[in-house]
Amino acid sequence: MNMNLVKLLGDGQRYMKTWPMVRQLGFYFPEYRVVKATQLAIIAMPVLALIVAASQLYIFGWDYLPQALTMLLFFISLPLQGLLWLGWRASHPLPLSLFDWGNQLSSALTEMGIYCQPLGAKACYSDMATILKLAFERLDQSYWDEL
Repeated sequence: MNMNLVKLLGDGQRYMKTWPMVRQLGFYFPEYRVVKATQLAIIAMPVLALIVAASQLYIFGWDYLPQALTMLLFFISLPLQGLLWLGWRASHPLPLSLFDWGNQLSSALTEMGIYCQPLGAKACYSDMATILKLAFERLDQSYWDEL
């Protein structure tokens, strides 16, 4: 397995843990839905893969072993696809509109006395996730109602 692929999976796992699971962000970012689906897939897909493979072998016999293995690998790959997408997204550079919004959040947190490093020139979505998580932990609800 390529080391870049392993790094991408690890980045996806870290990004999934960093992203704030706040329903309001689901309107603006697809991460909320992808993280929810990936978390569910990590739990459900291995069990579903075994059930599908075992039922194919039980119903059709050992002649369908290649098809059963293919279905098993497909179901097991679904959570990996979510982690790969999250890893790719974590290192993807921010568009200018999100860059400005992230710096506004950072300055709002700094004004409250909370240390928050502003986004740099090469900011990516994982940097934005860190700021968003800190902001949802520290800022009051009235700030988020304005979104």
